Amino acid sequence: MARWAIGDLQGCCTEFEQLLARLRFNADRDRIWLTGDLVNRGPESLQALRTVHAMADNIITVLGNHDLHLLAVALTPNAKMRRGDTLQEILDAPDCDTLLNWLLTQPLAHHDAACNDLLVHAGVPPPWSAIQTAALAREVSQTLQHDPVDLLASMYGDEPRRWDPALRGQRRQRFIINALTRLRACTPEGEIDLKQKGSPDTLPAPLLPWFDVPGRVSRDTRVIFGHWSTLGLQRRANLLSLDTGCVWGGQLTAVNLDDDSMPPVSVPALGKRPLLD
Repeated sequence: MARWAIGDLQGCCTEFEQLLARLRFNADRDRIWLTGDLVNRGPESLQALRTVHAMADNIITVLGNHDLHLLAVALTPNAKMRRGDTLQEILDAPDCDTLLNWLLTQPLAHHDAACNDLLVHAGVPPPWSAIQTAALAREVSQTLQHDPVDLLASMYGDEPRRWDPALRGQRRQRFIINALTRLRACTPEGEIDLKQKGSPDTLPAPLLPWFDVPGRVSRDTRVIFGHWSTLGLQRRANLLSLDTGCVWGGQLTAVNLDDDSMPPVSVPALGKRPLLD
């Protein structure tokens, strides 16, 4: 069995299918780990969601910010489409409810303790261990499955900016969601900044990439993530960044999680979409 981790699809289903062919994916043998953001901005959001759903027995995926945005637009009265969204085809599809109900059951983090791997969409705040990250993600997942409307309606916003175990209610869940689905940079003290989108060398002081904060508690676990297309592919000890910007004209990339000697496998994007956010 091979475990392949693949970066953000964002509605690039044709490239996903091409990549699976390049990997010689075998449903009887292989497993795919996806970093989330299955949908939005790319031209095939419905096809991508259907394809991943059909492969559910072979796939582990986490929710990204665009996946949560889809759920909010579909289920809450006040969430609106944004310029550049490519979600309407999903909302109009006859199997929309089936796809959304499946998406509601997907986690925000997946921790494989045996392999010492942690899968998230965006990042892990410096004070959190892998075990704590998984536990906090489960808190949100439980609410998402049992009271999705209130959670999705209250998730938008950048506050609070620093983790405090005493946080409760909507503020606690908003911080967890922001950390796991939007985080790129934070201060050495752990205050998160959700506005930065450029490469690490463009971060203003005192901001650092979340994974470079000294003393990060999760540093002994391999964290696998996407979300940061201007960071691109990064393979370090206990760190794997996989968003290579397929939706923006880059590539879709897979890495074998069980064989560090294998080079990454990529397919080029079929087109380029304008970068809106």
